Amino acid sequence: MLVGVPKEIKNHEYRVGLTPAAVKEFVTHGHQVMVQTRAGEAIGFSDEMYSAAGATISQTAEQIFAEAEMIVKVKEPQPNECKMLRQGQTLYTYLHLAPDPEQTKLLVESGATCIAYETVTDDRGGLPLLAPMSEVAGRMSVQAGAHYLEKAHGGSGTLLGGVPGVAPGKVLIIGGGVVGTQAAKMALGLGADVTILDRSLPRLRQLDDIFNGQVKTVFSTVDAIETYSSKADLVIGAVLIPGAAAPKLLNAEHIKAMKPGSVLVDVAIDQGGCFATSKATTHQDPIYIIDDVVHYCVANMPGGVARTSTMALNNATLPFGLALANKGPAKAMLEDKHLLNGLNVHQGKVTYKAVVDALGEELGLTYTPAAEALQ
Repeated sequence: MLVGVPKEIKNHEYRVGLTPAAVKEFVTHGHQVMVQTRAGEAIGFSDEMYSAAGATISQTAEQIFAEAEMIVKVKEPQPNECKMLRQGQTLYTYLHLAPDPEQTKLLVESGATCIAYETVTDDRGGLPLLAPMSEVAGRMSVQAGAHYLEKAHGGSGTLLGGVPGVAPGKVLIIGGGVVGTQAAKMALGLGADVTILDRSLPRLRQLDDIFNGQVKTVFSTVDAIETYSSKADLVIGAVLIPGAAAPKLLNAEHIKAMKPGSVLVDVAIDQGGCFATSKATTHQDPIYIIDDVVHYCVANMPGGVARTSTMALNNATLPFGLALANKGPAKAMLEDKHLLNGLNVHQGKVTYKAVVDALGEELGLTYTPAAEALQ
């Protein structure tokens, strides 16, 4: 198979779909790889490194989209990239379609087979291709929150760890999954007073064991969200419904009731955000302030540490990518129910129910089960 890796074009997005080491794996399995020039240069992966791994260097994204049978990316394709996709081509990347009607419409029109990293599953009910970026984003969320709590950046001037004689800052984490767990590790490391809200009692018990009682674990209710958010210095939104739009857990009144200079970090922004006042921002312009509350809603947070993120992502995506190339997309997905769960769009059909639930009425979409669409 001819695999193409274009340079990412989203604002301050320096990650790349394949590392040179991953390219070498594809080449060793008998595939050809085209990489756009300077695709990984910003994070230390030169064209020479890709050539040494066996890739052909392409001067333009247009050539890659025109020739490659499978496109491997990181972020969702931008509109001009969507328009270069074609029937019979496979796109393997993050998509986050539920909150994005424009991208969904363009991918349906393209006729391409579109596999979303974020909906591929595993035997434990996890999301193995989302987990590495969730780990990164969870850790970054506390770094970002601590930074924007500084007075010069709009925050209240609170040091999360406090100092002897001064109480530490309060961190509220809504959601006890991968993001929430990693955020709690970082916040605890800084010495903050940490509370995690979650709706799963078994998960709260696990978290209590993981953190040996150092983190407060509270069952998530409207009352708990109201109570703890009003006292928090930093609130991290870490909720996820796979493939679906994120639920709005803090409404405008909750946010008005927060302390002036407190910070919201919405890690769910790729799926539409979990705070009523959230809107996507960029690494170039990461924050805005509403009701004296700093909002950090960068839609590609892991892109800020692009080298670490790229290597962590490739560790997870490579086995599935090789299966798609070795067997062909249809066979690979029909033989692996977890990879099949990654199929969101195929030849003009939407194959992920949460996307249809979110956008079906607006775009006139109907749901086709993935296995049925591939037959």
